[in-house]
Amino acid sequence: MVKHYSIAIDGPSASGKSTVAKLIAKKLGFLYIDTGAMYRAFTLAVIEANLDPKNEEESNSLIGKVDISFNDIYHITLNGKDVDARVRENDVANNVSYIASYKEIRLYLVDIQRKIASNKSVVMDGRDIGTYVLPNADLKIYQVATPEERAKRRYKENLEKGIETTYEACLENINKRDYIDSHRSFCPLHPAEDSIEINTTDMSIDEVVNAILNIAHSKGIKNVE
Repeated sequence: MVKHYSIAIDGPSASGKSTVAKLIAKKLGFLYIDTGAMYRAFTLAVIEANLDPKNEEESNSLIGKVDISFNDIYHITLNGKDVDARVRENDVANNVSYIASYKEIRLYLVDIQRKIASNKSVVMDGRDIGTYVLPNADLKIYQVATPEERAKRRYKENLEKGIETTYEACLENINKRDYIDSHRSFCPLHPAEDSIEINTTDMSIDEVVNAILNIAHSKGIKNVE
């Protein structure tokens, strides 16, 4: 029987989880699952249906009515359409934490995430992977950085993608999302008791990736042949 491994990378918004997780998945030959993008895609679906993301009942009405998955280049798709760039835009970014706080939507997407991880080796990043989605993950990382550094990264990322914004707006969004994510009633953001914290504020991407790979290998996690 083939052994499937799971690596959970949690942390606040713009802490570099997705960038690092993609690279680790590629180096190990694992499937990368960006759970944050799944919540963004659901948020986009709510917006496109002219529903209010701040209204839980309206948002819940789309459960089971949208198809959210990943294509062969790890891009998020909504009803078969590649929306990887669209879900990074400001209207989605400003509302995704509301959608992610709704219990029924979380249960719906978590079920999809667990099914994917049940038959593949995965690297999954998000807010509650190690604490709730994959509580038995082989390795749990909690990745952090200062709000100012995260805002700087998000600002640079938005500019590179042609998204108009300011550093101040990014910092405000980061602080707002941190508060919502850590204070929601269902599965709030916090490190799992058995997670390993990595502060990436003064680390390069390669340094973070290598640190996590070294930890993974020390735990017996092997590359997919």
